[in-house]
Amino acid sequence: MLFRLLVPLGLLCARLPLHLGAPGPDGTAPDPAHYRERVKAMFYHAYDSYLENAFPYDELRPLTCDGHDTWGSFSLTLIDALDTLLILGNVSEFQRVVEVLQDNVDFDIDVNASVFETNIRVVGGLLSAHLLSKKAGVKVEAGWPCSGPLLRMAEEAARKLLPAFQTPTGMPYGTVNLLHGVNPGETPVTCTAGIGTFIVEFATLSSLTGDPVFEDVARVALMRLWESRSDIGLVGNHIDVLTGKWVAQDAGIGAGVDSYFEYLVKGAILLQDKKLMAMFLEYNKAIRNYTRFDDWYLWVQMYKGTVSMPVFQSLEAYWPGLQSLIGDIDNAMRTFLNYYTVWKQFGGLPEFYNIPQGYTVEKREGYPLRPELIESAMYLYRATGDPILLELGRDAVESIEKISKVECGFATIKDLRDHKLDNRMESFFLAETVKYLYLLFDPTNFIHNNGSTFDSVITPYGECILGAGGYIFNTEAHPIDPAALHCCQRLKEEQWEVEDLMREFYSLKRNKSRFQRKTLSSGPWEPPTGPGTFSSSENHDQPKEKKPAKQKVPLLSCPSQPFTSKLALLGQVFLDSS
Repeated sequence: MLFRLLVPLGLLCARLPLHLGAPGPDGTAPDPAHYRERVKAMFYHAYDSYLENAFPYDELRPLTCDGHDTWGSFSLTLIDALDTLLILGNVSEFQRVVEVLQDNVDFDIDVNASVFETNIRVVGGLLSAHLLSKKAGVKVEAGWPCSGPLLRMAEEAARKLLPAFQTPTGMPYGTVNLLHGVNPGETPVTCTAGIGTFIVEFATLSSLTGDPVFEDVARVALMRLWESRSDIGLVGNHIDVLTGKWVAQDAGIGAGVDSYFEYLVKGAILLQDKKLMAMFLEYNKAIRNYTRFDDWYLWVQMYKGTVSMPVFQSLEAYWPGLQSLIGDIDNAMRTFLNYYTVWKQFGGLPEFYNIPQGYTVEKREGYPLRPELIESAMYLYRATGDPILLELGRDAVESIEKISKVECGFATIKDLRDHKLDNRMESFFLAETVKYLYLLFDPTNFIHNNGSTFDSVITPYGECILGAGGYIFNTEAHPIDPAALHCCQRLKEEQWEVEDLMREFYSLKRNKSRFQRKTLSSGPWEPPTGPGTFSSSENHDQPKEKKPAKQKVPLLSCPSQPFTSKLALLGQVFLDSS
């Protein structure tokens, strides 16, 4: 029942009141149309600044009006912004960028790249754009969505990541060289999110291409994490992928762990996989029991459950949105309101916030224009229609424009206390922050489709329905259409044929063994007849009843950095006193 409630999210949202006339704190309601246009203007100010000053580099440096490579020299901001263009309605620019990417992006380069970031930004961005191409008016090739240039690019990028998974545990290294594979001196320590954040992209890739290797390695890595949890049901922050030993034992829902939990839920919805959901629900019990205090979530020692850091991190603000996906709306709203008080205190979320002291943590006062609280507001607004969620959207637009906007785009806020700026605009600003803001204020966007409209396409494997809603966002906010996973069924059909043959073989072997035990001296053996036996050519030629697709029990990696001390969160080092 849980899965039937979760998947048609758009259908649920369409029935909820929007309460757009409700007053805000200043006595006026945020006007969705007004703020939608403000957000669109924010996007184009940032996007045009990138094109004019930074392309083909990965990211814009807004204070010096130039560009730099950050995650691998992929023109990353262009890939990350592509599906946002369509959500804003700009099909002509979407079409142009598709051509630019095909002509300019090369993954056969001698670059050390983050396995995690390349997956969520590049593979995820290309897969999403591939699946949205027809809606954007791109002339797709025969066989789409099971083929296409963006799909081939996504597959090429993902194959460059596969050597990272060749470890004794199946958990991947954090960094891989795109030309040579894993460097001999690469640290084996990877954060938990960097191990458990592949199932959405890799399962989609396997479904579209028919190659199971991607989903298989993603599932193996997921299962190894599950098997490595502590006796009280928690996972730590960083683990050695060669030995399976936990290196950083801080347990929480934030940096270094976050998207692992997110992908258990989203993977469960995308793949209708009850086992993944059951894993998350078990984690959720442990998280509530050991880390939640007054609707805040602290960091605790993974084996003892004792508090190690009483802090809130900005990356944790995705949690209310995740809670909404499993229907836990009341708890989600209470936690969201806690986080919103921090936003109102500073005009943004500092990277670390000391909960008992009610203030920022030294050297963690910055706000790099992260999307997580806005993401949660978007999900919760779709579920509740509570106008306070629009108020967060309004506050975000006003504060980002006031504090962060410069001549060449929007700059990271280095310190929320004095609003000093840093010379960086991360690609996720266009991929996530602006996108979630726009979707918060655009209730009729196609992303929110309630299933009343859809596209029918003919694939080599039959008719397929796409675009009916229920999109699953990867952790970089790239929407994946779940229906697309059922468009390219060659692999499953071949699997059924193999299963039929194996079932018949073992049935034959079992019946032969049973018959021989009973009649060891009764003469020559003859094959048995009846249902489920391979008895004659007549039986073999009878049409078989088509078997339903079976749920496959899954087989599933974040940037890493070398260190000698015990690493906790975001590079903060705590000496191991044990």
